[in-house]
Amino acid sequence: MDESNYDEFGNYIGPELATSSEEESEVEHDVEEAGSDHSEDEGPGPMAMELRVEAPQTQIVLHEDKQYYPDAEDVFGPGVEALVQEEDTQPLTEPIVAPITERKFQVDESAQLPDTMYTKEFLVDLLGHPNMVRNIALGGHLHHGKTALLDVLVAATHSWPEWDAATPIATPTTKMRQPNERAFGYTDVHRLERQRGIGLKSMPMSLVAQNTKGKSYALNIMDTPGHANFIDEVTAALRLADGVVVVVDAVEGVMSGTERVIRAAVREGLGITLVINKVDRLILELKLPPEDAYIKLKHTVEEVNNTIATCPHTDASMRVSPELGNVCFASASFGWCFSLESFAARYVDTWQMPVAPKELARRLWGDVYYHAERRTFMRRRAPDGKQAVRSFVHFVLEPLYKIFAQVVGEDEPQLRTTLNALGIRLRKADYAMNARDLLRRVLCHFFGPPTGLVDMCVAHIKSPAANARAKTEHLYTGQMDGATAVAMRTCDADGPLVVSVAKQYPSSDASQFYVLGRIFSGHISVGQKVRVLGEAYAPGDDEDMALATVSDAWVYCSRYRIPVSGLGAGSWVLLSGVDASIAKTATIVDTSVAEAELAIVRPLQLPADAVVKIAVEPVAPTELPKLLSGLRKIGKSYPLAHTRVEESGEHILLGTGELYLDCIMHDLRTMYAEIDIKVADPVVAFRETTSETSAIRVFGDSPNGKNRLTIIAEPIDPGICEDIESGKVQADWPARQMGQFFEANHGWDILAGRSIWAFGPTVSGPNILSDDTLPAETDRARLRMVRDSIKQGFVWATREGPLCDEPMRSTRFRILNADLAESAMHRGGGQLIPAARRVCYSSFLTASPRLMEPISFVEIQAPRDCVSNVYTVIGRRRGHVTHDAPKPGSPMYTIHALVPTIDASGFETDLRTFTHGQAFCQLYFDHWQAVPGDPLDREVVLRPLEPSAGQQLARDFMLKTRRRKGLSDDVSIDKFIDDPTLRDVVREFQQ
Repeated sequence: MDESNYDEFGNYIGPELATSSEEESEVEHDVEEAGSDHSEDEGPGPMAMELRVEAPQTQIVLHEDKQYYPDAEDVFGPGVEALVQEEDTQPLTEPIVAPITERKFQVDESAQLPDTMYTKEFLVDLLGHPNMVRNIALGGHLHHGKTALLDVLVAATHSWPEWDAATPIATPTTKMRQPNERAFGYTDVHRLERQRGIGLKSMPMSLVAQNTKGKSYALNIMDTPGHANFIDEVTAALRLADGVVVVVDAVEGVMSGTERVIRAAVREGLGITLVINKVDRLILELKLPPEDAYIKLKHTVEEVNNTIATCPHTDASMRVSPELGNVCFASASFGWCFSLESFAARYVDTWQMPVAPKELARRLWGDVYYHAERRTFMRRRAPDGKQAVRSFVHFVLEPLYKIFAQVVGEDEPQLRTTLNALGIRLRKADYAMNARDLLRRVLCHFFGPPTGLVDMCVAHIKSPAANARAKTEHLYTGQMDGATAVAMRTCDADGPLVVSVAKQYPSSDASQFYVLGRIFSGHISVGQKVRVLGEAYAPGDDEDMALATVSDAWVYCSRYRIPVSGLGAGSWVLLSGVDASIAKTATIVDTSVAEAELAIVRPLQLPADAVVKIAVEPVAPTELPKLLSGLRKIGKSYPLAHTRVEESGEHILLGTGELYLDCIMHDLRTMYAEIDIKVADPVVAFRETTSETSAIRVFGDSPNGKNRLTIIAEPIDPGICEDIESGKVQADWPARQMGQFFEANHGWDILAGRSIWAFGPTVSGPNILSDDTLPAETDRARLRMVRDSIKQGFVWATREGPLCDEPMRSTRFRILNADLAESAMHRGGGQLIPAARRVCYSSFLTASPRLMEPISFVEIQAPRDCVSNVYTVIGRRRGHVTHDAPKPGSPMYTIHALVPTIDASGFETDLRTFTHGQAFCQLYFDHWQAVPGDPLDREVVLRPLEPSAGQQLARDFMLKTRRRKGLSDDVSIDKFIDDPTLRDVVREFQQ
């Protein structure tokens, strides 16, 4: 280095240096010269190739200009959009590219329809003839074999090899041993139904079945759940049906679930038929002799008749008996079902008897005996007593017992001889089957298709055309002399369209809902524009009315749907595209009907209240919209589920019981919301009531001080509440009809009945508002002008009581005086609605208010040695036993008890623990009962972490409920009374 080129600070001061570009050009020039020299001397070769390689890049590249990885454009080509995110928007628990998951929550075979013994077109054509259609609901107690009975019909009409290969199990009959999802009950399509082995939804099944004479009928059958919590599904099924087939276990007999189905069918005016199922249990489990088995079967029939007789508005025509043809005997798990007439027809065809099957069937039940030597029937035994045998035992049970004994006990050669004599031909491999499988195979061949069941349904359940008049008069709320009602009563397919929607079903991926309805009149087709009338629709108020277009229509067959272009009156139809405005049920009418003639089909009258409630909230607050959307879908899927938001911001879910809410939470988490949800401990709903008449006349002023209302509160009889809730009395009746009803049924003065203004908090609420003012004291004309405002204040007060914001019950508010302003602007709704609410509260608090809690009815089945343990469990939960008796013909005891619902949480688990799993129970809401104690008694001392008992319960329940809702600890009447003098009088009275 030449030091003269640098100054004393090290800076270069010498001649100008060549730039980098000049150096590169010089290097390239030198390389070219060298290449040309070598090419002339050596010619082409490998060294020549090396000399052609470009020189390495030696320039300096900044860090920010370096490219370590190719960008998106280099990899994927031009036109690719690159997004740069400074923070991770995807949590580490989720993969960058999520796998494709198929959303399928229930079985759906609509993509490939199963093979049937008939064509789908034939089924759709039959549905167009209402006289050839039967709409049926299957009902009964839990695990009595409803789904298995429907499986017998499905197996006889569908290609279902999984059912043939499955091993029958007596209880529950819907469970199969093989882990094939198609071997479950045909209507068990929901994932949760298959996991738990019980039905949770009412599922329809439409098929074509033949009777004994070979005539085909279209059967629309609704399979209903048997669990007590799902009585709402049974009610929805009965709305669509014209008759009900009650399925009863031959061993257990009539249980609480059976009684509830019978009462619901009588209330809806439906025909009742009976199927005694699981007759095989009498033979294989109880091992009863044939004579004793007949006594057991006869006792079961009489139990059903006694239950029907206890229902109101029944007569002898509703009696069921085998000789009448409305009783069948079945063993659904073994695939057979027969009536006396179908069994008699087999005798007549086999032995060529010169008698009609119906005449022979009349002699196969009751105290009719057959004398084998004389070959005659007689009404009493012969003098020797041993020659005559009861005809049902001789002709039905003894052959059945012999077949069971031969198949179970004999070896193959002897069994083959017996079966050949009966005309049954089996393969060699069939004789090596399990005893239960072989027994099913033999009995299915012996009895054949269930034609006896079809005969019973055709003869004793009315067709849609025959039952249209009774169904319309019972359900339709419009004028019976209008064109729409006339078409509905005649089931006219050419009349105005009326479809009653009773149930909503989610699609297999839970992305949308379909509605199932019954066509009362008219014809519905795809692409048709319709009006959807909600439950709150009223003439002149079209707020709950929407226009929609039918996008698709199907015949619903549980596992598959048959698409149709349209269906006529009398059929069940599944629709899509019309569910947007439907909350629970609805009425679909044609747009051509004039608005003056529009009316709805009465909403479902559910026999139970949703009394168990839980609070839900999302784990991540940002997912609240998903929770709200899921709750709306839950309301569509479950008829009895209700959701509401408390003043504290809690989202409350109300259901009928623990299993009901557990199924709701499963669907909410996995199907509808798909989020993590926090659930609070279950609590119960309360009601507020009065025990005495108001001690003083309480009045309240409007905010402007120019209006004054005087009201007193008093309790009413529980029978009146039942009549109002059951619909025996309607709030829109004329005053004359209202007065006559209360005078005839409850002994009221006719003027007291005529003065009733409204029921609350709903049109069928168990509270009454009546006008007891005197014309000399009150201007009745002004009072009638503000009637709607006072009614709204009454509804508001009865919906949210003063004790703990719970609805009121069994309370009557009487208006004694009304001092109203002369000017209409001073007595508007803004003045009188809050005034009416406040005076209702103050009169309620001066009438000895009480808190009411729900009481559950418990039915328990247990062996004799477990009865004492059952009593212990019931006593620990403030319950008491009302009935305790052995079940005739079985080793079980049946125990009936009443337990407060708030103490029934975990009752079933506790019961099974104490009885080592030998006891089984069913709980459902029964009635409301006053809680012991005064909720306003401030002298009650409540100690923390100690359970309250006796007279402390009412105070304890009220304070805990108010704290949970974010209300103040105590209730004071002072904030509802403005007048200081009246306030002092009330305070002095309370002290």
